[in-house]
Amino acid sequence: MSSSPRKRPTTGLADPQQHIHRVFLQPRVVLVWVVTAAWAGNITLLSTGAYSASVTAGLLAQIFLTLHIHLTPQTFEIIHFLVRKSAHCSEYAIFGLLLYYSFEPRHAEDWNARRAFAALVGAGLFSLTDEYHQKFVPGRGASLADCGLDTAGALLGIALFYAGRRLHARRRSRAAVEESKEEIKKGAEGE
Repeated sequence: MSSSPRKRPTTGLADPQQHIHRVFLQPRVVLVWVVTAAWAGNITLLSTGAYSASVTAGLLAQIFLTLHIHLTPQTFEIIHFLVRKSAHCSEYAIFGLLLYYSFEPRHAEDWNARRAFAALVGAGLFSLTDEYHQKFVPGRGASLADCGLDTAGALLGIALFYAGRRLHARRRSRAAVEESKEEIKKGAEGE
């Protein structure tokens, strides 16, 4: 007596390459990667001579002049330094978040430590290439300190996302506990 071999269930994932191809061509996935690439292009644009320290100092001086704010040269230099370093930090905080979302755009709202680490490493490596690019731009210079600040900015963005997810989970947990208490109370009153 011969038995027929069991037929495997059909899942639509018989060809893993077909599954990968479908996932990466979904509009949400493509959009997230396009936005991430555009932000990387924005960072590269901000690393050109058009945004050198002398240019941003002139813009900042014009803003203060328009607002009728008068500063000593030393105070102006400190503020200018802080504005430029804040720009490094904030642009990479956004970039770190975009990379985090890009690595799993279908489940972007879920926390994943590996994905966070990959986004942090990706932002750090991009920062290294960006600083290397600045080495060849007139009026700009490469700085490992800026690379560290950029990576810290990416870490800040990812940490804020993590903190937000934890806060959201805690609120949902509290709401579930309160709802459970209300159900128990209604059940006790109904008896």
